[in-house]
Amino acid sequence: MNRMINSSGKSSFEVFNLGTGNGFTVLEVIHAFERVSGVKLNYQFVDRRPGDTEKVWADTRFANEELGWKVEKSLDEMMLSAWNWEKALAAKKNS
Repeated sequence: MNRMINSSGKSSFEVFNLGTGNGFTVLEVIHAFERVSGVKLNYQFVDRRPGDTEKVWADTRFANEELGWKVEKSLDEMMLSAWNWEKALAAKKNS
């Protein structure tokens, strides 16, 4: 926000990819979620669908260089944060 307010960005708008810069497999994400939530997910292995992307992750170099962005949390910590947010959202909805 300060870059926008102070007009110190490289252009009138900037896009930053935030992430680890490394990909996680779907199975790694599933296992991380199961570890932190205690919830066993029902999944199965199937063939890839036509058009499915094989690999994708954020190129974080611009954010690293311009903002000094560095990931501080592990995959398990990110999953736990997301799970806690979802539970809080559900609790709000049900109250």
